[in-house]
Amino acid sequence: MPIVKQVNFNGDVIGDFELSQDVFEAPVHVPAMHQVVVAQLANRRVGTHNTKDRGDVRGGGRKPWRQKHTGRARVGSTRSPLWVGGGVAHGPHPRDYHQKVNKKVRRIALRSALSLKVQESNMLVVDKFPIDSPRTKTVVAFLERLEVGRKPLFLIHESDAAVTKSVSNIPGAHVLHVDSVNVYDLLNHVKLIATPEAVRKLEEVFGL
Repeated sequence: MPIVKQVNFNGDVIGDFELSQDVFEAPVHVPAMHQVVVAQLANRRVGTHNTKDRGDVRGGGRKPWRQKHTGRARVGSTRSPLWVGGGVAHGPHPRDYHQKVNKKVRRIALRSALSLKVQESNMLVVDKFPIDSPRTKTVVAFLERLEVGRKPLFLIHESDAAVTKSVSNIPGAHVLHVDSVNVYDLLNHVKLIATPEAVRKLEEVFGL
């Protein structure tokens, strides 16, 4: 049974927190994580880029000079990609970058990412966030007491504007609702700090 430290908001260790073996001690499947991360980043792309080919650029209907006996290279249009103001050769056009990933692969990848956090001792459970109003200094002091380095990820079980706004001014830090948990954010951030309710929700949804 995997175990992580449970702390309070003062940074004191108040005990051990037992995790589900199915979710937090699963085999780390690197290819699945890679596939999911690549698909997630690809699906963020809008794909609205567009360039004009030589047939799309306005003008260039008249041949600049006759074909032969000018001493210059033959040319048929001033809108050739070789000319300034001409079209773009083989430029990008609108396309869909969406990649489909099977639900089973997503579950394997997410369990792998969570298990990797536990293996690397980069996961903590905080009993609660007693923050009534946004205050970045309070969260910074909490992270300093825990000696948490850069890019922590806070995983909460319910929307909390005070916590979100308090963390938003910390470089690299991010707050994520448990319903929006994803492989990219888990791997992109170093330390995972979750509430007990968020952990139980993960075990309920992604357990075997």
